[in-house]
Amino acid sequence: MARARGANAIMTAAFETTYGTPPTTGYRKLPFVSSNLGEEQGLIPDDLLGYGRESLPPTRDVINNDGDVVVPVDLRNFGNWLRLMMGEPVTTAAGAVNTHVFSSGKRDLPSATIEVGLPEVPSYGQNFGVRGNTMRVQMQRSGLLTATLGLIAQGEKKLGSSGSGTPLEASVERFSPFQGSITRDGVALASVVSAEFTYSNNLDKVEVIRGDGRIEDADPGMVTMTGSIVTRFANTILLDQATSGEPVELTFGWVTDAARSLIIKAHAVYLPRAKTPVTGPNGVQATFAFQAAKDMTLGKSVTATLVNNVSAYTG
Repeated sequence: MARARGANAIMTAAFETTYGTPPTTGYRKLPFVSSNLGEEQGLIPDDLLGYGRESLPPTRDVINNDGDVVVPVDLRNFGNWLRLMMGEPVTTAAGAVNTHVFSSGKRDLPSATIEVGLPEVPSYGQNFGVRGNTMRVQMQRSGLLTATLGLIAQGEKKLGSSGSGTPLEASVERFSPFQGSITRDGVALASVVSAEFTYSNNLDKVEVIRGDGRIEDADPGMVTMTGSIVTRFANTILLDQATSGEPVELTFGWVTDAARSLIIKAHAVYLPRAKTPVTGPNGVQATFAFQAAKDMTLGKSVTATLVNNVSAYTG
């Protein structure tokens, strides 16, 4: 009897034309670190009295399919996740180099079908009506660069064989943490120990009465981008910015060369005043939490620019 192992798990995804309807073609194989997508249905304890001390059978509750997927921040495949989170990009080509610009704030966001396969059993969980809710990225000096994606799906079908056919597959070329940089108004920010940011669509689940117990959809709410920057206290640049109350443009990026890069730019970032605690003989660090807002000139709060050799993230 075969036992499922994570080493052989396969994730494929395709964007849906109609919300909640799995496509029959257009699937791509996507690399991932972990996934807990899948339907779950709880039980409600019975509350009836008059039948003695023994409990009566419970009642099944509604079906939920919310989960996190951890994926590598890589050169080619990550663009599919950016599209799920921010909508289709504007793509321009210059020879073999393509620049994909994803912008926040679109009224409508795409949905996808994501299949997680365990071929040994075999068992394939086809999660449909998947929308991107949150994207969290941590920046540090070393380690592996990943993004934790909070997803909300409408439901899941369990299949005995894959429903994704022969998926397309792009080579994996991960960005490395040491390639990362943070800039403030276009100038590199020095003495940064670590940083993290979370982009959120604040999805609102449409929880209506249905015969199947699933949600009707998940509607986009207000876009937010929040995070924090931890710095060695070597100057007062960020402290002065926080004190002034004026917004600043921050970029978080990873650059391999002119033809391979990912830059995530928050156009109007507000910083709160932060303490500079002294906790021992070593260096003094300050943590600045931040919130991004809409730039009134650009009409958006966040732009993600991915430069690679992928022709398009549409279809």
